[in-house]
Amino acid sequence: MPRSVNAVASRERRKKILKRAKGQFGRRKNVLTVAKNSVEKGLTYAYRDRRTKKRNFRALWITRINAGVRLYGMSYSVFISKLIGKNITLNRKTLADLAMNHPDAFKAVVDAVKD
Repeated sequence: MPRSVNAVASRERRKKILKRAKGQFGRRKNVLTVAKNSVEKGLTYAYRDRRTKKRNFRALWITRINAGVRLYGMSYSVFISKLIGKNITLNRKTLADLAMNHPDAFKAVVDAVKD
């Protein structure tokens, strides 16, 4: 019986890897073994950095809230503790957006907390 290798599936697997490696430099884009390693590494970075992105954005929001609150003579930690004490449930993303783009609304939140 002749040997069956299923060339269609093999080629499809290789094409899938090389398609993901498109745009990379040198042999990474056209040599299968090198491209495979590069794609696997890239997927690992993508997985890791989807989580890192969340940390980075939270840090950015906290910095923006802190900068906005300092204008009214308060620190970030005091502001957040007073927010929790007053049962105001605005998340950091929303507060940062208010501080940056809607200073009047942010001032209203700060005034509500100061009372």
